[in-house]
Amino acid sequence: MENQFLVDSEFLSKEALEKKHLLETEPASRKNHMEYLPGMEVIESEVCGQVMAQMESFNPFTYTAADVRAALAHDTCTIEDFKALLSPAAEPFLEELAQKARIETGKHFGNTVYLFTPLYIANYCENYCVYCGFNCYNHINRMKLNMEQIEHEMKVIADSGMEEILILTGESRAKSGVEYIGEACKLARKYFRMVGLEIYPVNTEEYRYLHECGADYVTVFQETYDTEAYEKLHLFGHKRVWPYRFDAQERALRGGMRGVAFSALLGLADFRKDALASALHVYYLQRKYPHAEFSLSCPRLRPIINNDRINPLDVGEKQLCQVLCAYRIFLPFVGITVSSRESEAFRNGIVKIAATKVSAGVSTGIGDHESKYSGKQDDAAKGDEQFEINDDRNFETMYQDMAAEGLQPVLNDYVYV
Repeated sequence: MENQFLVDSEFLSKEALEKKHLLETEPASRKNHMEYLPGMEVIESEVCGQVMAQMESFNPFTYTAADVRAALAHDTCTIEDFKALLSPAAEPFLEELAQKARIETGKHFGNTVYLFTPLYIANYCENYCVYCGFNCYNHINRMKLNMEQIEHEMKVIADSGMEEILILTGESRAKSGVEYIGEACKLARKYFRMVGLEIYPVNTEEYRYLHECGADYVTVFQETYDTEAYEKLHLFGHKRVWPYRFDAQERALRGGMRGVAFSALLGLADFRKDALASALHVYYLQRKYPHAEFSLSCPRLRPIINNDRINPLDVGEKQLCQVLCAYRIFLPFVGITVSSRESEAFRNGIVKIAATKVSAGVSTGIGDHESKYSGKQDDAAKGDEQFEINDDRNFETMYQDMAAEGLQPVLNDYVYV
């Protein structure tokens, strides 16, 4: 696999360049990506084997138009049906997929669309992931918000009307420890009805602690389920350990989290196989933990600071729409989030077909919500963003646009008693 995502190196120190070059060119210098590091909990779950067996046996090019028609005709979508709907043979049937997906969405979600916003509180990272703006070798402005700054950002967001927040950090235990994230969760509970986390994977008891601090659900991007591609894209750091990342959602559920969210970053490897594995990851865990809430997303690659060449491989909007419709048909009860990585027009359309949740007022930088929400110039230090967004509508505009599309925007559907 040719590595075309590498962050440009012009600002790196000589020492960093030497290590970066060694990791890229000498596979023997990299730790085994399938071996756990000290301190990582092993839970011995059967789910990974189930997912990978299905993915490895999946050949998208063996399915025919007849297979697709049969899948669309079935009342219940089987795994084989789902594979057919993800295949190239299904591309000419996109209108039929969309119609069936719209019916399934209406059955289980009506015309609702959920709104939330992400809050990045730190962008320090200890991993070398060659496609990510936060990676430890990328020359960006790093920042970690203190509790006063976090609370200020949360108040700005809450004052806009938002009731659900997703707290994110770069993947650095040293700079963004579990206790630091826990304190942020406690603050978030003062301002929001729903609190999500998208942080580095942790052990079961650490998820339990974060849940006790106020977190409701956990999102983890597997990035790609293709272990060979994963090894070449994640060269250094704890994130390099593929199986520990795979089991993160199950550890979160064992730790008491109410919900978990899954995603592959489409464009890192074969997007059809990654879409299959993401959905089956949900499918098998849903049967094992039927009380939990599950959601899916399928964002595509976006340009990052110091590398504007990063873009998805062979994943156009039609292919993305096909994946989202197939998700809805296969997993009719599961929430589907469409990222601000996608265009305004695409998001406006797909929420009427398959998606049930969108972000609004998005910033992937650190400490800049006040300027983004109020329009005021702010000379305070900021941390650089993880990637470029493609839809920068604020909460008020997003709410109005969703209502204009005939949808019912929902800010929170959970009541604490």
